[in-house]
Amino acid sequence: MKTPTTHDGGHMFIEWIKAFGASITVMDRNGEILYMNDAAGQVFEKFGGIDMIGSNVDRCHEAPAMGTIKEMMENNAVNVYTIEKNGQKKMVYQAPWYQNRSVAGLVSISMAIPEEMPHFKRT
Repeated sequence: MKTPTTHDGGHMFIEWIKAFGASITVMDRNGEILYMNDAAGQVFEKFGGIDMIGSNVDRCHEAPAMGTIKEMMENNAVNVYTIEKNGQKKMVYQAPWYQNRSVAGLVSISMAIPEEMPHFKRT
């Protein structure tokens, strides 16, 4: 069975990603934003939202964050943390994505999480 895809502005994406409830932003090695789903567009509305596609991520991140982004791509590293903004707790997961076995950029996923949540240990 073929996976349904659509085409938008030169970037292919699977339709469910566009409407997914967590914010998903994809950038290349130079920090150019390649893709933002609808939730990411809302999160970064004050910086231009979806219109940020094609611009550099430094429009919405300060120097320390840009240093972390550069370091992650150079060291093939993952960055995971939680934040609280406007009373809403979120988990942020940032990791490199690959093309031809080389780091091609970074994916950032941010999702709302409850204040308290269960933690399970599986065997």
